[in-house]
Amino acid sequence: MDEQTRITDAKSPPAPAPSTSDLKYTFNHDALQKFRDSKPWMEDPKYFEKVAVSPTAIMKMMMHCHSGVEKGMKKGGNPIEVMGLILGRPDPNNPKTLILTDVFPLPIEGFETRVIADDQDVINHMISLGESLEKCRHEKFMGWYHSHPFDVGAHPQCFLSTTDLTTQLQWQRSEDPHGNPFVAVVVDPLRSLVKNSPVLQAFRVYPPGYSSPVPNECPDGTIVSDEKSRLERWGACWNRYYVLEMEFFMSNLARRVMGTLTQNFLWMRVVGSTPMLESENRVRFPDRVFGGVDKVRKVAMELGSGGIHAHVG
Repeated sequence: MDEQTRITDAKSPPAPAPSTSDLKYTFNHDALQKFRDSKPWMEDPKYFEKVAVSPTAIMKMMMHCHSGVEKGMKKGGNPIEVMGLILGRPDPNNPKTLILTDVFPLPIEGFETRVIADDQDVINHMISLGESLEKCRHEKFMGWYHSHPFDVGAHPQCFLSTTDLTTQLQWQRSEDPHGNPFVAVVVDPLRSLVKNSPVLQAFRVYPPGYSSPVPNECPDGTIVSDEKSRLERWGACWNRYYVLEMEFFMSNLARRVMGTLTQNFLWMRVVGSTPMLESENRVRFPDRVFGGVDKVRKVAMELGSGGIHAHVG
């Protein structure tokens, strides 16, 4: 080893230890298969508690759901519901967690809580996509997502309709017994645009015959005695499914890149910020406009009294 090599090696920093987020990008195949074979979720209707979503999955989901909004509005109608499949796996290191690594949009469009994948072309597309991914990916399709692009109201539009519940129950009956627990994700694209951040929730459905031992327990675990309030927030099937906590993970490398971009290119923060979409600002905007008009009129009157003609309509 020459002197230059020794100097270079001495200056090289040690490789950083992998973070918890980094570990989500890798897994032990034998441990995963052993966990799939054990199928503990078959014994507990509320076994899973959390989903961890990768940057790739969340970005592709949001872009797809927002495209449905734009497509519907451009046609002069209502925003269109869209649907896709989720790629991922259970996490043997955190058995109560499902990891969502990627998503794939499907050629399905619908309106008002009715997005159904029963078209033969769509089914053939799903089969072809699954066969292709088996050759290059170790994860499986273990969930589905769709959008609820309804009006922005007091509550997020993240819930399971009767059709959604039936679809999710069919998936769970088909996949859960084979070591592939299935999850449903509902995205509220309009509220996401207003809040300038993703608004979505993940759900699992109770098996037939199961009912929560807690009276009036909503999917998120809260107790709501008023039936109208339950229906408005969670739909007619409010007692047939439950919410999974959602978290987002990012590798150390991706986090450093994003930090550098945000620090060096401050315009990214400006472009990514749309304060006028916030409901509070939208409500106060007319008052601000009228206040500005009053000030302009006062100035015009002062100018007019000085012999200068001014008119504000």
